[in-house]
Amino acid sequence: MSDLVKEFNDYRSRMNVKLLADNNKIVKRIFNLDTNAYAEGALDVKTKELLGLVASAVLRCDDCVKYHLETSYKEGVTKEEMMEAMGIATLVGGTIVVPHLRRAYEFWEALEEQK
Repeated sequence: MSDLVKEFNDYRSRMNVKLLADNNKIVKRIFNLDTNAYAEGALDVKTKELLGLVASAVLRCDDCVKYHLETSYKEGVTKEEMMEAMGIATLVGGTIVVPHLRRAYEFWEALEEQK
């Protein structure tokens, strides 16, 4: 696994365990709501992940962008679909999103290197 992807996943997993172990009801409910929001429904998971990716880019959350990139990749999103979604995010968010677009592209390449 690419170091970039591994480092992100290791940190995220380690910190999620700590956060959930703290047994804060609000945090646990937010995590649960997030999990359920991205489940199959009227929209398929792939579409929901692309929506999450766009929203995360517009909100300029690199961790969220990485998470949605990896999940999108696992759901079969192509590089072309990802770039089209990120194009919409950049259009909506403006040029301030461009640095996040760069990091997203780099992370996608790391995901592709895992093959």
